[in-house]
Amino acid sequence: MSKTRRMVLIAMLAALSTILLLPILQFPLLPGIDFMKVELSIIPVLIGVFTLGLGDGFIILFIRSVLWYLLFNQGPSTWIGVPMNFVALGIFMAIIWFFTKKKFSIKNYTVGIVLATIASVLVMMVLNVFYALPLYRLAAGFDVDKIFAGATHLFNMGSLSVTLNPTYLLTVVLPFNALQYIIFTLVFGLIVTVFKKNKVVKFYNA
Repeated sequence: MSKTRRMVLIAMLAALSTILLLPILQFPLLPGIDFMKVELSIIPVLIGVFTLGLGDGFIILFIRSVLWYLLFNQGPSTWIGVPMNFVALGIFMAIIWFFTKKKFSIKNYTVGIVLATIASVLVMMVLNVFYALPLYRLAAGFDVDKIFAGATHLFNMGSLSVTLNPTYLLTVVLPFNALQYIIFTLVFGLIVTVFKKNKVVKFYNA
């Protein structure tokens, strides 16, 4: 693939990924939890990973994240949430790539998505405790400990108060992210199947 064509594909996939960030295309998963919504911007990124390579996939993810700041910035929810999203999705696609780069089979894809989902969900839970929730509490005055009972104080980091809230983590963060990554894997798996059958896109070893 020529350098020009590669750059064009990166730009197109980054643009498509950004379009999928439109608020109208996002949707909640859990009843009563409207502040957590699913967006499918990872799908073009995964297409980039399996047509151009993992490195270019990260480039697409980075461009999409920058455009998210520029075009859809909603204050603390954006500048706190986007880095978490980048880290979790980066881990998710890297693990899937690791298990499928030599042979994109149903078995390898299944193993990859299961491990990728577990790893990404655990990372999001840790990031919520030590990064997101303290910053939301400080910058936006949003305190989930006042909504979900059972919080345990861990320690203070200057003006940041870190607490562990098992109720919130197990009834909101865990199910939301698990369902979200299941949706990602089903949608991407369907796209690979359709594109492979119709020879629209050449995927690595698929």
